[in-house]
Amino acid sequence: MQILELLPAVDVQAGQAVQLVQGVAGSEKTFGDPLAAARRWADAGSRWIHLVDLDAAFGRGSNAALLAEIIAQLDLQVELSGGIRDDASLERALATGCRRVNIGTAALERPEWCEEILAEFGDRIAIGLDVRGQRLAARGWTTEGGPWHETVERLSAAGCERFVVTDVEADGMLTGPNFDLLGEVARLSGRKVVASGGIASLDHLHQLRDLVDDGVEGAIVGTALYVGRFTIDEALAVAEGDR
Repeated sequence: MQILELLPAVDVQAGQAVQLVQGVAGSEKTFGDPLAAARRWADAGSRWIHLVDLDAAFGRGSNAALLAEIIAQLDLQVELSGGIRDDASLERALATGCRRVNIGTAALERPEWCEEILAEFGDRIAIGLDVRGQRLAARGWTTEGGPWHETVERLSAAGCERFVVTDVEADGMLTGPNFDLLGEVARLSGRKVVASGGIASLDHLHQLRDLVDDGVEGAIVGTALYVGRFTIDEALAVAEGDR
């Protein structure tokens, strides 16, 4: 049986681990030291974390030094996201030693640049699709982009190997993933998809694992872990087919 890659989320704002509701600034719940959170997931056996600089994503600051320190101290693979929009920010992100970076807003605002970096860095680049309805959301989800399928078609043709798909309306709501959206992106692109947003139960993880053969490679889990809907051990057991 193929496994679902689990990526516990560590979202960092003002040096603290937080979780937002639908990406709205001011809706956050604070969960303390982000390094301690990342260590907890690593110690439980997670092979990945999804590490996000929310201040950089919203364009109001940076936690770059702290995120680099977290990556340096952990022996696991990191998907790094938040505010990576140009050569300088990409170079800083890749220099941390993360396994891959997740490009969000720039996929909307600078598609030609995205094509260039996909050609240069291959699968170290993932494209983040933050979707509200049928359209993309940008700049920390505060502005609207174009239809998501146009970006998927263009960047798939440019060689993108992986899309990180977030249903903005589900994120932090614990209402379940948008399975239809995930399936649509996988079918249209023919590429791997990492699910993000809304995962609230072990049943949701079971359903996502059942979609691995359809292209859903992984799942980013945040709020449900932090508020105790299930444990990291339980989540890993489901993702790896042990239950």
